Amino acid sequence: MGGAGKSSLVNLIAGKNVAKTSSDVKHCTLQWQSYSVEFDGDSYNVFDTVGLEEPQLGIPQYLDAIENAYSLIQKLESQGGIDLLLFCMRAGRLTATLQSNYRLFNEFLCEKKVPVVIAITYLENEPGEMDAWWKRNKDTFRHQEFHVAGHACITAIEGSRPDRHEQSRTTIRKLVKELTADGKNQARKGGDSLFVSFMQKLKELLLGSSNPKKIAPRLIKRCGLSPDVARQLVDRIKKDVVEAT
Repeated sequence: MGGAGKSSLVNLIAGKNVAKTSSDVKHCTLQWQSYSVEFDGDSYNVFDTVGLEEPQLGIPQYLDAIENAYSLIQKLESQGGIDLLLFCMRAGRLTATLQSNYRLFNEFLCEKKVPVVIAITYLENEPGEMDAWWKRNKDTFRHQEFHVAGHACITAIEGSRPDRHEQSRTTIRKLVKELTADGKNQARKGGDSLFVSFMQKLKELLLGSSNPKKIAPRLIKRCGLSPDVARQLVDRIKKDVVEAT
């Protein structure tokens, strides 16, 4: 299995194989997948979105993936909100792509109103405790303004270290439970829901008196998108907003 191991992470949380894993790029869906997960007497809805860093994504597919994430946020907000954004990365360097995706979701799509946590995978061979990886690298995240409400250093593959696999399940479940507890849904605190405020902001920028050209520079500067991709994404969102009104 390639990539960061998002499907394996879903299975780790669930305690059983509910998500398909594959290294075949043909099986990489551009649509989000929904899974119902239960543990410790509670139920959770987990949504696995396409990895925007996937090497096979061209510009059209990348835009489709962002638009699908945007539609998923609409769907979730209509059903009560979003509790948590869980980023999955393979242990290694904090890439520019991961930073861009973090800003795209955290700052632009979710307006910093949803807690973000990060799961660092493939740490089955980490010397000493798996959490040592975070202790070595946390300053890099801070310097790059990649701020998280929590982290989990894990392995989602049982392999030759079933002890670490089970420890990982305990770690990630504890993190999910703590940050989705009653009263911690930051997306719905204080007035309008996340999606309502997001739509209002887009309408103001795209249909109101404000300059609609402000969005593209923000996507370019903060989210690391190329000017061409940023313009195309703004056009798509504008079309969605117009159709919604």
